[in-house]
Amino acid sequence: MQMKSGLTRTMVEMAVLLTLPFAVTGAHAEPELLVRPAIHDTRASNRVMLAISRAGERLVAVGEHGIILLSDDNGKTWTQASVPVSLTLTNVRFVDATNGWAVGHGGVVLHTVDGGKNWIKQLDGVQAAALVHEAAAAAAGEGGEDARRALAAADQLVADGPDKPFLDVYFADERRGLIVGAYGLAFATEDGGKHWRSISERIPNPQGLHLYSINVSGNELFIAGEQGSLFRATGGWESFTRIATPYAGTYFGSLVANNNAIVVFGLRGNIYRSGDAGQTWQKIDGGNTTTLTAGLRLPDGRLLLVNQAGQLLQSHDAGSSFRQLTLRSASALSGITQAADGSLVLSGVRGVTSVTLATQFAEQKQ
Repeated sequence: MQMKSGLTRTMVEMAVLLTLPFAVTGAHAEPELLVRPAIHDTRASNRVMLAISRAGERLVAVGEHGIILLSDDNGKTWTQASVPVSLTLTNVRFVDATNGWAVGHGGVVLHTVDGGKNWIKQLDGVQAAALVHEAAAAAAGEGGEDARRALAAADQLVADGPDKPFLDVYFADERRGLIVGAYGLAFATEDGGKHWRSISERIPNPQGLHLYSINVSGNELFIAGEQGSLFRATGGWESFTRIATPYAGTYFGSLVANNNAIVVFGLRGNIYRSGDAGQTWQKIDGGNTTTLTAGLRLPDGRLLLVNQAGQLLQSHDAGSSFRQLTLRSASALSGITQAADGSLVLSGVRGVTSVTLATQFAEQKQ
């Protein structure tokens, strides 16, 4: 991994704010926020929420100030979880009804074993920097200019402190997990997060581009990031290859359709589709230039994308075309999942909203 050495904290903060659509607080984490529990807020469900996931039939949303919300009635009502940090949380995933992980600013990784009611901190930016430095120092001992540059970058990472956010997390089961984030940071665990190791060097990302999202289909794992970066690993995450794409801007996510077509989406409403494993790409018209922030593949094969205008884009043909759907009361959206009753639950700048696709959206003609 090659970090952008010499960046001041302000430059780091600006870089992340410009590329992460819903990073509403600075990327730099004050040390006390790593140990200050999230406050309980009577208006928590109206706070900025950045991501939402399913834990069995429970819904779990994460957002600013360490707020984590839980719903056991398909998003009608929400309660607040006990969280040990006050940092903005950017993503959350569960492997079953009880075991889940959340990540966010300050390089923080949280874990729950009770369906999201209570969380513990497994990793933070200080510890993550130390792990990167340890790996770089070991590699530098073997010599080589690349290894020396990596060690210098690791030195800078340690000096910066806990200011690099993680942006996505994925666990294959209760033990094997992966986290990615700003400046190409990537870590893996084989024991449920008790121990982590840096795997940034396994991703061909010498520029240290931000890595925004993880998507898994079958035995293939995709990581999407800035400057048109898309990486694929097969059968695990020990070795990644870069997939060339025609876009030079940021991808905030990817989806794999039922026919294995790959759809990537992101900045300024850009959508690209490949039906041949990334060898060739087709630009898909999404109807506008509003940044797309998250996506979901429904069990029936439909693909849904959400954007900063409070719209959904729906595809019935494996991503070959999309039509716009607009919330009657629209606000910028950042995440989407499907509740146990089939309704859609959305996260965004006005908190969390539960809607029924058939009745709560008005179709926009393209």
